[in-house]
Amino acid sequence: MPASYAYLGPEGTFTEAALRTLPEAATRELIPYVSVQSALDAVRVGEAEAAFVPIENSVEGGITTTLDELVAGAPLMIYREVLLSITFALLVRPGTKLSDIKTVSAHPAAQPQVRNWLRSNLPHAHWESAASNADAARLVQEGQYDAAFAGEFAAALYGLEALETGIHDAENAQTRFVLVGRPARPAAPSGADKTSVVLWQRDDHPGGLRDLLGEFATRGINLMLLQSRPTGAGIGNYCFCIDAEGHISDRRVAEALMGLKRICLEVRFLGSYPRADIKPGDAERPRLGTSDEAFVSAADWVARCQDGRF
Repeated sequence: MPASYAYLGPEGTFTEAALRTLPEAATRELIPYVSVQSALDAVRVGEAEAAFVPIENSVEGGITTTLDELVAGAPLMIYREVLLSITFALLVRPGTKLSDIKTVSAHPAAQPQVRNWLRSNLPHAHWESAASNADAARLVQEGQYDAAFAGEFAAALYGLEALETGIHDAENAQTRFVLVGRPARPAAPSGADKTSVVLWQRDDHPGGLRDLLGEFATRGINLMLLQSRPTGAGIGNYCFCIDAEGHISDRRVAEALMGLKRICLEVRFLGSYPRADIKPGDAERPRLGTSDEAFVSAADWVARCQDGRF
């Protein structure tokens, strides 16, 4: 496998900035791809060891393009996550004034994060989506658009100026990025992990989602993301992308996944990996009765009952 990481490019994206925070990125060739789909496909066909892509932001939730790519196609697995604080700059060709701007561009996920600023400062500007924020900057450089919302660090790469900086509608906005590779054994639990899965119901029935969530709730597992995505099989047909606290090697998580496997049409395991929002020592202890020790003790009691030793 080539010692390379694919990422959502071109150069100058927030994705590249987040990727470079990983220590192992310094030992890999970092290759930009034009879309999330092409970066993930590079892993599937063996062009890259792993792909680094955005998956969630704190303003709009899950990045649907990434979620849909992980739901469909050959299975892939998440190994790491990175959180990056996001503020935008308005990048323009040198000499451009705010009153000159008639068109702006950025990745679709950026629009909800700058919508109010845009309404207040450029109410008549026409929005055009781009494959990435850096690609929007490139298009401004080429003269296709007047301005782009991107990281301030992208200005020098594309010969642009930052006309405005520190643009964001929500304080402390963050985007979560994930390192995705081919399926393999998950890393050992860190003490502060999350597990990602995709669930398909066997049939549509009253309380169906409650049945799925009950497998987590009865074992004291907190959910960190729950998003429905259409399956493409018709209106009303959805699968559910879920991030849950814990590692697949935890007894409570393993039993929840076994319960889901029994009642779901399909379960796709997307990985167990360290959380980026807390350190292992800061993780909350499992609720009473949901620790590995409690599961072992309960299993031992059942065995003793079966042997007549209760």
